[in-house]
Amino acid sequence: MKDQLKKRIESTLALLISQQSLPADISAEVHLERTKDRAHGDYASNIAMVLAKPARLNPRQIATMIVEAFPPHEMIEKVEVAGPGFINFTLSSAARLQVVAEVLQKSGYYGLSNYGKGKKIQVEFVSANPTGPLHVGHGRGAAYGSVVSSLLSAVGFAVHREYYVNDAGRQMDILTTSIWLRYLEKCGEQITFPSNGYRGDYVIEIADSARQQFGDALRHPASTVFAGVTADEPQGGDKEQHIDALIQQAKQLLGTDNYRQLFDLGLTAILDDIRNDLAEFGAEYDEWFSERSLVESGVVDRAVEQLKSTDFLYQQDGAWWFKSTEFADEKDRVVVRDNGQATYFASDVAYHLNKYQRGFDQIIDIWGADHHGYIPRVNAAMKALSQDPDKLKVLLVQFAALYRGQEKISMSTRSGEFVTLRQLREEVGKDAARFFYVLRSADQHMDFDLELAKSQTNENPVYYVQYAHARICSVFRQLADRKLDWHEPTGLANLALLTEEHEQVILTMLARYPEIVETAAINYTPHVLAHFLMDLARDFHTYYNAHQFMVDDVAVSQARLTLIAAVRQVIANGLGLMGVSAPQLM
Repeated sequence: MKDQLKKRIESTLALLISQQSLPADISAEVHLERTKDRAHGDYASNIAMVLAKPARLNPRQIATMIVEAFPPHEMIEKVEVAGPGFINFTLSSAARLQVVAEVLQKSGYYGLSNYGKGKKIQVEFVSANPTGPLHVGHGRGAAYGSVVSSLLSAVGFAVHREYYVNDAGRQMDILTTSIWLRYLEKCGEQITFPSNGYRGDYVIEIADSARQQFGDALRHPASTVFAGVTADEPQGGDKEQHIDALIQQAKQLLGTDNYRQLFDLGLTAILDDIRNDLAEFGAEYDEWFSERSLVESGVVDRAVEQLKSTDFLYQQDGAWWFKSTEFADEKDRVVVRDNGQATYFASDVAYHLNKYQRGFDQIIDIWGADHHGYIPRVNAAMKALSQDPDKLKVLLVQFAALYRGQEKISMSTRSGEFVTLRQLREEVGKDAARFFYVLRSADQHMDFDLELAKSQTNENPVYYVQYAHARICSVFRQLADRKLDWHEPTGLANLALLTEEHEQVILTMLARYPEIVETAAINYTPHVLAHFLMDLARDFHTYYNAHQFMVDDVAVSQARLTLIAAVRQVIANGLGLMGVSAPQLM
């Protein structure tokens, strides 16, 4: 109905221009909003106020012209001017009731649209370093990214979901060295584990696998391993220099082939765990893109050479620097270190250039809030390489703090002290975890209440919404138990009997659903959908508590059953987009 109204407003404006009532050179996009108060109609438009300045006319004068020229339609009961120049539209009863038939006819497709048809969008999300299991902090990015992707697909975009595997660089070297040191402990060596190594139990498990696979082939005496290595932080040294020296020892003592095998053993074990974890959480990907593939195929080197050709790279103290300050970054960034090794930033530039070259209409990066500093430098590099910066959209996801009762649970991948995403899912369930994660705007900090997520009360938002769906299913089971039938055509034929205020509220909510999906998709705000479902569930529960559905008046009963069947469908559709189940029994 909203789209139909917009088209009729546009045709009315075209008519007024053809009649020379409005200047021929004016144009503006027509916006329609749902009114907050039904006393002001169902929809309102500010188009008259938008056109007032270019038309050099009073906005109420323009609004009056539009209202007087607006063609009558059976679905529109009233069109009137309000306030300084708003135009309010009140739908007819037939139009308000039409949504029930539309929901039931479209079923699982209700709410879908072709808004983004023909456009390709790449969404990259999570992309956590494969240096350990996913923790609850990663879970928020996983839930947010997967729901944003589903919403974009729902409004017609061709969505490519991608995970960028950081399988090159220093963090992977630290992981590999950590595994090797634990392996040496398994071999009987007395090792002082570095303060900057990865300490989780998963490292020990991978070391066990290495021991089984390699036997003693990778063993070297601890005295040899630590010979010439600078002191660690607890001994008054520098922990960064200490771990870097151990990495060099590992590479030298193991040799290229053995080091690579140990590297791949750790990478494969952790990446397989991440893949399974995300799949079980409902986050699926079309591609797992390897950073190492960019390095080994020379793509990173070629990207650096392209930057050099733009004169935005300069050499200083043996390193190559990118002039990112010329693009409003706070300082210039190193692209190639003085030892000739490309930085992580260089890989990032190559990866994003690759994204552009794949022909996406929109590129969306979903990053943790701690990566906000990367945004200006990546944008700067794309501008320097003559790429359209507007194609790249970086969405930041704030941290999620986990609470068990009043106790805040600390999380650190390096120390191994964290709650994994798998543990969270096993404790509260996939549905609660996903719903809670997207309940707040991604740019807001969130506290994840474990006890609330597990509770089966109306205070638990996901339980509240799912219970509405299950409650409707229960009504239809009761109907069958009484040997009664729901006859949809009869219900549709008698929808005009739905005159109760609770029924009118629900009708409005059902009609809003496609608009909510589109808004949540194009603004990347899945929390809008979550709150809509909570509101719809609340409206249904209120209706359920106030009225009987199986009444003596068959026409009224069938109409009400048809209405709640539509509510059930919309709740199921919305939960489906969120990757949350719609149970029939609770």
